[in-house]
Amino acid sequence: MTTGLLIILSLVLVLPFAIKAVEQRLEWFLLVMGIAAAVVSGMLGRELLDKALSDPLPITAAVLIAGFLFRLFSRQIDHGVRRMQKLMPERLLYALLVMGLGLLSSLITAIIAALVLVTVTTALRLERRAQIRLVILACYSIGLGAALTPIGEPLSTITVKKLDADFFYLFHLVGLDVMTAILLFGLLAAVWVDPPEERPVLEEGDEREPVFSVFSRAFHVYVFVMALTLLGAGFEPLIREHLTDVAPGTLYWINMLSAVLDNATLAAAEISPAMQYDAIRAILLGLLISGGMLIPGNIPNIIAAGKLRITSVEWAKFGVPVGLVALVVYYFIGIR
Repeated sequence: MTTGLLIILSLVLVLPFAIKAVEQRLEWFLLVMGIAAAVVSGMLGRELLDKALSDPLPITAAVLIAGFLFRLFSRQIDHGVRRMQKLMPERLLYALLVMGLGLLSSLITAIIAALVLVTVTTALRLERRAQIRLVILACYSIGLGAALTPIGEPLSTITVKKLDADFFYLFHLVGLDVMTAILLFGLLAAVWVDPPEERPVLEEGDEREPVFSVFSRAFHVYVFVMALTLLGAGFEPLIREHLTDVAPGTLYWINMLSAVLDNATLAAAEISPAMQYDAIRAILLGLLISGGMLIPGNIPNIIAAGKLRITSVEWAKFGVPVGLVALVVYYFIGIR
């Protein structure tokens, strides 16, 4: 079992960057790998299939409803962004967008924050390189911020339930770390995201997204979440067998797996009420930071990359170095 799962993990890490066809159909590739992992680990059964089919429904519904709302008010949003660009320096606007969505994501959920991000980013009409940088930094911020309350994202919900903790437990545990990171990602956006020299002038009516695109994005997210559910379940026996007794500082680095695996599954397998405060903090920070490194690492990444057509290679070129630096900084500051 272990050998088979390690081969599948290697394929998930390598093929999206090595084969163009895999990169272009990433969600279907991950679905095939998820089924393979579930078969190899012996987890595939009626219960898992029901879970894989039902888990994506709330997220898909939220993406679909929000997609139509943003489509309906696309012109107002576009005009609002224009006014903001006139009221303040653009670099300040980028920083406030990254920090604001990161802080709000714990209340409005990571999904809604990601949908706001892609809508505002589209209205900004940035050059490609700047757009990718802004989106990745914002997704890091959203993924971290959403973990501050149990309603922000599945990882925080599962962690609080498993520890039988109160609503503000995660805020007290990693709040300072998360808010510091959100501030730093906002500052990086102000420095690294360059305003465009010229913006394309859209003709009247061009702002509104086609209805087919709204449905297509929702279906894309459904398949992605289903694939991650199967992948997480398939690797769960391996995680429980080999990672439960590993030192927290080591788990911090091993949790870079959350760049391609469901971080909620990793948290459920690794975290125990018997653990010390610092050990839980180390595990969570490793999962949260690593989630921004690659597209499958977090739902906001999937939504943003799908809407803005960011490829795996484009994401990794910027997302991986940023994530590695953040991991090193937090390790030496507070984990080691």
